[in-house]
Amino acid sequence: MNKEEYMSKAIELALRAKENDEVPIGALIVLNDKIIATSSNTKERYGSAIHHAEIEAIEKATRYLGTWYLDDCELYVTLEPCMMCTGAIVNSRIKKVYFGAYNPKGGALVSNINLLSIKGLNHYPLIEGGIKEEECAKLLSEFFKEKRKR
Repeated sequence: MNKEEYMSKAIELALRAKENDEVPIGALIVLNDKIIATSSNTKERYGSAIHHAEIEAIEKATRYLGTWYLDDCELYVTLEPCMMCTGAIVNSRIKKVYFGAYNPKGGALVSNINLLSIKGLNHYPLIEGGIKEEECAKLLSEFFKEKRKR
């Protein structure tokens, strides 16, 4: 599969989150062209701020592989990761991050914090944003528009 196809899978995960009245963000982790972990936001379900799609996917991938080193893995996520998730990405040594929509309010890869400009980190993933950006952004904006109407 190519990066657009993987992002389409992440969008499917985001839609599942939306069905559960969660912020529609989906994430998956790929190793050697195989999806090894999938997740979506579950903050409302668990009543916890740390249940972001990226964190959940990283947890699943580490259990699948039996190690916290995800250095050959790629993360696909529908929204640019926040500071917490970026920290988990760096600490788990994920090789490459692909994201859909840019996150002007909380993005910590390029939008608010340029991860690559921080000196002295033990790892710097490759970063590519804007994969199926319009579709990812529309999913989020429509979700919040519906929320405000209710």
